[in-house]
Amino acid sequence: MSETLAALLSGGAAPALVRAEDGRTVSHDELAGRARDVAARLHGHGVERGDCVALVLEDGPDLLQLLLAVTSLGAAAAPLNPAYTREEFAFYLEDLAPSALVVGESEGAAAVEAARPQVRVIRARDGAIEGPPSAGAPEAQEDDVALALHTSGTTSRPKQVPLLHRNLTASARSIAAFYELGPGDASFCAMPLFHVHGLVASAFAAFAGGGRVVVPGRVLPRRMWGQLEEHGVTWLSAGPTLHEMALERRGEARGPASLRFVRSCSSALSPALMERCEAVYGVPMLEAYGMTEASHQMTSNPLPPRDRIPGSVGVSAGSEVRIVDGHGRDVELGEVVIRGPGVMSGYLANDEANASAFVDGWFRTGDRGRLHGGYLRLEGRIKELIIRGGENISPGEVEDALKSHPAVADAVAFGIASERYGEEVGAAVALRQDAATDALRAHCRERLAPFKVPVTIFVLPEIPRTPTGKVQRRRIAERLLA
Repeated sequence: MSETLAALLSGGAAPALVRAEDGRTVSHDELAGRARDVAARLHGHGVERGDCVALVLEDGPDLLQLLLAVTSLGAAAAPLNPAYTREEFAFYLEDLAPSALVVGESEGAAAVEAARPQVRVIRARDGAIEGPPSAGAPEAQEDDVALALHTSGTTSRPKQVPLLHRNLTASARSIAAFYELGPGDASFCAMPLFHVHGLVASAFAAFAGGGRVVVPGRVLPRRMWGQLEEHGVTWLSAGPTLHEMALERRGEARGPASLRFVRSCSSALSPALMERCEAVYGVPMLEAYGMTEASHQMTSNPLPPRDRIPGSVGVSAGSEVRIVDGHGRDVELGEVVIRGPGVMSGYLANDEANASAFVDGWFRTGDRGRLHGGYLRLEGRIKELIIRGGENISPGEVEDALKSHPAVADAVAFGIASERYGEEVGAAVALRQDAATDALRAHCRERLAPFKVPVTIFVLPEIPRTPTGKVQRRRIAERLLA
């Protein structure tokens, strides 16, 4: 049988989706049936196998239902951030060339304006669309593209990543197996559903285990604590930024008794934040490493009794991992390369990027790291390394040192041009309480070699990040140093 996303919904009458705000529940069978009905209506609107359908809706169960409907036809779903501007929608819609654009009742106006005239606009309400169903709707195959996503564009122009049904199902089942997810588990979907983290880890992996996913229409950190308790959530995955916000706004709340682990992914988790999270959530905090190109998870710290190591992104968990030099030879410290069933075949219509993205069948992540005892430690993006007088400095190491100061809520490090050294280390911080920059530099000197200590520290109200929590170091540096 073809392994498609629809096959993940095998839990029968067990709950699959729970609306966080009111507890309304849809079973695995009901969700599969609703997706088939919407798929037939989409086909009635002219959507065919092989098409691309852009989706612009607020997060929530309705978006998941529509996305599953699109993919069940063998069409590619392209969920887009509803907060994009008209100009941003214009870029993504031009790149995706969708045959149809599905928008919600109260969002999507900017997308509709940006879309080409030949793109069909389909209105959705409560996860359904109007129009007669087609009796001859096609069925997806495992080699059909299910998701058309884009890279975050932190170091270059965003590239389109086509993920096949078999890539996504392999990743979802791998995540479910690694964390021992079962029918009794409930995931809390804290990450946006236009991103691979929220879709594959929080939702698809929960379905693959036969469990349920609790989906809020909007994640409010203060309200989240009550929702975790109310819905018996057993695990939660989010980026470090959301974990930080949740801790700051929890009041007296703590992790519910039902919780058995918490996961962090999408950007680096500092050891200091890991320690604080474990103290408040009251369960193991497992840092993982994922990429859109790998259908999300590649490595993760494991569940007890195996070790979880602060500062490490764990062991292989979905992909084989090697460390290589520029010629593809194994080395102790170098570029992280991966291969596995979740890894894409290549970027869409981008021969230049594909020529440099793979070496002997292994995907080049662009991250610098080392393996020790099977555990992977990352040292930043290769293109973002700060090179001072021939010394390679990882921005993440500097950021961890700054974040270990009690006054620092967030930090970013970057290179500053220097005639003498080529580059010096610069940084920006967001503070939770007053602190002098000289005191922060002194704090760094206690934890870093002298050449790694920032020569300049900017204080900002907040560190700008992408919607998924990634920091764009180069853009921040350009803005601050202009």
